[in-house]
Amino acid sequence: MIKKHLLQTMGGLIFVTCLFLSSCSDVLDQAPDGKISLEEVFQDDEKVAAYLNSCYLYIPSEGNQFYFTTRLPVAWSDEAWDTDAEAEPTLCSGRFYNGNASASSHPIHSFQDANNGNYWGNIWQGVRKCAVFLDNIDNATVKSEDNRARWKAEAHLLRAYYYMTLLKWYGTGLPIVRNAYGYADDFSEAERGSYYDVVQFIIEDCNAALATTQLSWRITTGSESYRLTKAVAETIKSRMSLFAASPLYNEGQNYWEEAYQINKLSLSNLIANGYELYNKVNFASWNNNEDVFLPNDAAKLFNEYFCNDMAFSSNPTDKETIYQTSAGQHNFFVEGIGAQGNYKSGACPSQEIVDCFETTDGQPILDLAKPYIDEVTHLQPNFNSANTLYDEQNPYENRDPRFYASVYYNGSKRKAYWPIEETSASVENYPAGKGYRTRIIATYEGEPQTGRHASRRSATRTGYFLRKFLHPNSGQETVTTGPAHAKPMRLAEVYLNFAEAAAEANHLSEAYDAVNEIRRRVNMPDLPQGLSQEQLILRIRNERRVELAFESHRYFDVRRWHKPDENLEKTDRYITVAHITRNSDGTCKYSRSLMPGPSATAANYQGRLCYQQKFLWIPIPLNDVNIMLALTGDDWQNPGW
Repeated sequence: MIKKHLLQTMGGLIFVTCLFLSSCSDVLDQAPDGKISLEEVFQDDEKVAAYLNSCYLYIPSEGNQFYFTTRLPVAWSDEAWDTDAEAEPTLCSGRFYNGNASASSHPIHSFQDANNGNYWGNIWQGVRKCAVFLDNIDNATVKSEDNRARWKAEAHLLRAYYYMTLLKWYGTGLPIVRNAYGYADDFSEAERGSYYDVVQFIIEDCNAALATTQLSWRITTGSESYRLTKAVAETIKSRMSLFAASPLYNEGQNYWEEAYQINKLSLSNLIANGYELYNKVNFASWNNNEDVFLPNDAAKLFNEYFCNDMAFSSNPTDKETIYQTSAGQHNFFVEGIGAQGNYKSGACPSQEIVDCFETTDGQPILDLAKPYIDEVTHLQPNFNSANTLYDEQNPYENRDPRFYASVYYNGSKRKAYWPIEETSASVENYPAGKGYRTRIIATYEGEPQTGRHASRRSATRTGYFLRKFLHPNSGQETVTTGPAHAKPMRLAEVYLNFAEAAAEANHLSEAYDAVNEIRRRVNMPDLPQGLSQEQLILRIRNERRVELAFESHRYFDVRRWHKPDENLEKTDRYITVAHITRNSDGTCKYSRSLMPGPSATAANYQGRLCYQQKFLWIPIPLNDVNIMLALTGDDWQNPGW
């Protein structure tokens, strides 16, 4: 309930816990010995540090750590299809695709793991804890004034992070909590700020953090690995100013020039403080390794970046990652090529996302102004007439290096331990037994291990498997390679945020420069000069789809680009797949078909029902809405719910 979550007080009592900050002592490492008052907490240096630790408890882990080890925002967008939707139709994706969601029972509220999900309940608790800390830190007993300043900055920044999370998911104005509420306060006058007002509050908190000398730009020691930095503050400002200017949230106002100015400064500050794009191959698993099966160094560096953690040092190999969460990003057993782990394939890339990767000459595959002749079903692609390299019957040749780094497709190869006995139906791989070997990943109809299948969890639904986060050594018989951690903030996003804001504000030359930086690091040609503003915006949006594919941005991007009175039918209703048949001579014939929803049949393609207008937003839980309606007389619910 909102009264419980947003306005909850500790009643002056808390349990003292110590999580991960280096200032915690043996005293706080002991088993809990009862309760102490909030006043006592802020009279002790170590307990103050411990209370700040507790403010960190609500950061979502993101990545593929949503309930049942899934990548929900990815699978809920037009980027992918979740293989669990058919195998477990009562869980998250099955319900979402069927439109089985309501304000009283929505999948994002019903299922939670690693702080992913139940955001309304969890995040408001984090907001209030930050407010309590900020209310008390100025008069708290601390041993170091430098620590006081840094801890205060972190609390401001954590509150900004939490508000960002709420705005992303719920897309609505929210109460602005500067000071912690108590039970005796009058909640009947509680008001929501507009979306823009809340973004301004987020920016205010970020600026408070940025003005603090004691807050660093980069974490340089593993003992502080999940603490927030000035770089996080700049990224939050960059992202949320873009959201506030977008059609779904701008309430008819033009905020693009403001977003441009904010993004220009944020990008400049990040670069000035040592952040740069990951731009070369560094590790033996990729460098001069034929078994990685990537065609060039550009593809290798892109795959390598996502398969390794950021290092905590003053001069790390990875200078691109701005924030990394504690959750593992990938595990071959639950996401990737299902036959390798003999369990499930997770989020299978859609034909729509594959269509976004250009050919090596920099030409889009489709006409970006109208990519499909049949704009809803996508079965009739509207090919770009200027593209001479793309061959519909040889579709995976001459593509952007990021395609090979991100997607396993028909004819890909992977060297790993395969726990399967090949049968004669696996023509390319027969005969072969269980063991460490190279396998051709054939995804044509009828291939028993890696071919497309309508319901088997270990198969592909779409003709593709996700590769972007899958380490080439993951699952090898003699090599143990843990999953890299999720990287929800990285410099490439800020480049693209700036490019979009600059283009929308008609600073076209700067937009070109920013997006071309992203393209050059993977040896893709610069965008052609002479594009109109509208054409440039379309190219930048497509660049976001390619560069940020499967990183949970598309779900939010496609929504913010819509207007409040629109729906998602042209993007999210139908997902197409690669329909591949093998000819007797070993060649394959490629076409497209629709991915039916969990309750659809071959003759009844209803598509996914999560395209309706109300799915532009997540509903506020019904109980909380009812409480605030009773207290304030206002209905706080999102449209359609």
